[in-house]
Amino acid sequence: MDTPNYIKSLLIPNTKKPQGRKVWSIDLETVWLPFFTATNTMGDSAIPSDALGCPMRLAYDKSGAVRFSQSGKPVIRVAKELSDNVKMVRDNFTANLINYAGEVMTEHSDDYQTQLKLSAKSGEAIAKHDAHELSKALEAKAKAEAEAKTEAIPEAERELVPA
Repeated sequence: MDTPNYIKSLLIPNTKKPQGRKVWSIDLETVWLPFFTATNTMGDSAIPSDALGCPMRLAYDKSGAVRFSQSGKPVIRVAKELSDNVKMVRDNFTANLINYAGEVMTEHSDDYQTQLKLSAKSGEAIAKHDAHELSKALEAKAKAEAEAKTEAIPEAERELVPA
């Protein structure tokens, strides 16, 4: 028996993961909802059950009419209670990162300064290479645009255009 193609396709690496709604670049369904359900369970948060049960909502304008995007599709948003809690987690996360960096800068000042100098020196070659490559690319682009502009001018008029 030959293996059916639909089975073979299951064994081929697929880099595309199913894309759900992202909130702060993190999947709502597989990360935020289980997390906030857990925090509610433990009494650490009090997000309304309707926000967890129906996290995606139609957006309405100030008059109460359903909002539509420029393409004519209805606008869908994340429930305010969830988005507010995600914002709070993001803000707390950012504050913790800043606090940690500040503590390290204070308690290990010399080591931190050494790391900064090492990083700057290590990145210098990459920055020079990128600047050189960008300069070459911009020159090539300008040349191609000038050639395209010249080709767009009729043959009889080219002699009249200064080089």
